[in-house]
Amino acid sequence: MRSSLRDASPRRYLMCPPVHFKVTYSINPWMDPAKPVDLPLALTQWEDLRDRYRALGHTVELLEPQPDLPDMVYAANGATVIDDRVLGARFAHPEREAEAAVHLAWFRAAGYTEIHEPLHINEGEGDFAVTSSYVLAGRGFRSSPLSHDEAQEFFGRPVIGLELVDPRYYHLDTALSVLDDAADEIMYYPGAFSPGSRKVLQRLFPDALIAEERDAAALGLNAVSDGRHVLLPQAAVGLYEPLRDRGFEPLGMDLGELLKGGGSVKCCTQELRP
Repeated sequence: MRSSLRDASPRRYLMCPPVHFKVTYSINPWMDPAKPVDLPLALTQWEDLRDRYRALGHTVELLEPQPDLPDMVYAANGATVIDDRVLGARFAHPEREAEAAVHLAWFRAAGYTEIHEPLHINEGEGDFAVTSSYVLAGRGFRSSPLSHDEAQEFFGRPVIGLELVDPRYYHLDTALSVLDDAADEIMYYPGAFSPGSRKVLQRLFPDALIAEERDAAALGLNAVSDGRHVLLPQAAVGLYEPLRDRGFEPLGMDLGELLKGGGSVKCCTQELRP
């Protein structure tokens, strides 16, 4: 029996338009410099996502794109914000390392005062997912395990480390999504995680929505939820009915051009949690 629709809660997001987006190097398995990017189409797809957030009643703040940083459109990687406290990013690859300072400058200009510049590599919400009880933290391809202790000390929340083992799912946000942060409800793809991490997820989230490989491979878990609406790649069709059965409203988005850089809905969306 299908559950009644849930309540959404207003969110505040930070996004960066893909004005300078291109794929000229490869730092994840999705990136192929031989495949050209249709920049006008990428911008249109990004604008559709931004406009959908605003139509749902959410606030979207904008980060100014920089010409030498083509991956800035993946704004989720630039920081993690919880309780108005900002943990900056420290990127694993030199191609992206300058993005961290651009994000921190935005937060300082926006009036944030509790800002921590990290000692250890973390790529923001790429590898940190937040529920009411935990900060789930990915490792294995980008973020350092040492960043987990650093995040726990800064945020004062328990951080649960999860080992990623499939290079296609190089960030936690490609393999796991928070559906209802207040209720600790998530969806994830077990094949992206080590056996021990799968057991941890089963123990902590026994009622999680389990994604099939075909939907994970469409980056269907790179999704954003406001507690009711779940914005996800439109190709992840196998997730639609399971989400509806739980009272969520799936909204398929076409971000096919941005998928060429290894990101989709969540990668483009950093949440500013008050």
